[in-house]
Amino acid sequence: MQIRKSNKVVVNRIEKVNSELLTLTYGAIVSQIIKDSDTVIEANEQLEKMGYNIGQRIIDEYLSKAEIKQCRDKIDVAENIGKGAMQMFLGVTAEVEILPETDKIFTFNLHFIENPLNDFVELPEHLQGLNYSNMIAGAIRGALSTIHWIATCRFLKDQLKNDDKTILQVEMIREKFKDDE
Repeated sequence: MQIRKSNKVVVNRIEKVNSELLTLTYGAIVSQIIKDSDTVIEANEQLEKMGYNIGQRIIDEYLSKAEIKQCRDKIDVAENIGKGAMQMFLGVTAEVEILPETDKIFTFNLHFIENPLNDFVELPEHLQGLNYSNMIAGAIRGALSTIHWIATCRFLKDQLKNDDKTILQVEMIREKFKDDE
């Protein structure tokens, strides 16, 4: 898959939000979710759910501004997420690692060397189970659901948990329709 040069031009033309403002605002949202949740698991679910709802909306913006007609294959979808959408919405690109397909499940890992949501953040010991960037996982899942992919996302590594980089694994399978059976 190639990210078209026009996509890079589009990304450069989009009005950007100051990354520190994004980081601090996201931190405030996470902090409030933690306060409102009874457990870290519940906080993770809320972050994922918020991301899912965001993903269902931002995919239209990405597809229209990136001027993508159609992804040729699943690898094209993965590359657009890692290199196109991440750059457009977070200002970073993720290295995409395609894993062997099993049982019609397409799996890829997104390797983030930097994650702007993690700036200024340290997880206290009692919150080590928190997937701080779970909103990203939810956004990917929500965006994929809009284009009829069933996806699960999970963090394999997290820089906030003393890993060298953040790795987000995405598993996706094409949604079946009644007419397909």
